[in-house]
Amino acid sequence: MIVNARMYSVTPAVGELWQELLANVVRASGGNHEVLDYPPPQPLGPLWARDDKAAVFMCGLPWSLSDRDDDILVAPVPSPEEYGGEPIYWSYLVVPADSKYKSVRDTYGGRLALTTNESQSGYYAALHMLMDSGGKEPLFSELVGPTITVPENVKAVAEGRADLAAIDSYGYDLLSRHVPELVERVRVVGTTEKTPIPILSSSGSPSPELREAFLDAHNDSANSELMQELLLDRFVVPDPETYSPYPARRARVNAHWSMHRLSATENEALAPNYG
Repeated sequence: MIVNARMYSVTPAVGELWQELLANVVRASGGNHEVLDYPPPQPLGPLWARDDKAAVFMCGLPWSLSDRDDDILVAPVPSPEEYGGEPIYWSYLVVPADSKYKSVRDTYGGRLALTTNESQSGYYAALHMLMDSGGKEPLFSELVGPTITVPENVKAVAEGRADLAAIDSYGYDLLSRHVPELVERVRVVGTTEKTPIPILSSSGSPSPELREAFLDAHNDSANSELMQELLLDRFVVPDPETYSPYPARRARVNAHWSMHRLSATENEALAPNYG
């Protein structure tokens, strides 16, 4: 069985912190699960589809849509006060720091960067927010991507390849701590609504011992510095029902953008996933 935190390994160094934390948790559980190295740009879909997951970070949207027998092991609670001690997150809408854009609306006609059409924070959150603005004319000239990861989505804006991007708030916070020079090159002009944060999923029934080790991780002194660097307060077991609105919201977004044009040019890799 594998454990993996690829979703929030925003740099190789941060990935090493996650691997150390996961190894500590596995050790505390008495298990022998493999801490799997799965670096980008490998797509997350095949990782999520594995049937040997003991604890793998997974976006809540594809989890809620899956017909696989996957369950929630735990979810992280980020430590910044904006999260209010809850397993939630949102998306930041960012523009180039040196641009004249003051709002999301100011970027219309420009280029929108998106991670992947499997993503809540890097895709559907943005398209849901933009639904009120979609009319007969396309909102953007081009869709940039799939950028796959949070850092690459930020870089698309920072490097001038895109005018707007939707960024997972927890991933953005990790970048702010560990790569501040990158985050300084973008500026937040909007936020989406708060939604349930990605989970650590398991194939089939979760291991009670592994779950207990995650729930107690913040009490282990061996994890104190790691969790501080990872901006983690603790892990909790979230209510699965909080993820249940995702499929209906996705369906509304897909229906809307099947009738309105998001971009003047086609990008088949970023077309809404109607499956």
